[in-house]
Amino acid sequence: MKEFGFGKPPVKVGDVRDVKIEAVGSEGDGIAKIDGFVVFVPGAKLNDTVKVRITKVLKKYGFAEIVD
Repeated sequence: MKEFGFGKPPVKVGDVRDVKIEAVGSEGDGIAKIDGFVVFVPGAKLNDTVKVRITKVLKKYGFAEIVD
């Protein structure tokens, strides 16, 4: 896996990906990485593997929602 180096994010709004939740943030959101790019996933728990849709992409991190 390559590391995200703050260039162009490896995802865009609307992308659907399968991710593993690697950590939980201070607000309780699951945290996954896609090619080193951090994605926050509300409602996900540590070690869950979930299908997510990217909802917002910022320069250094993004947000996603769980999809069925």
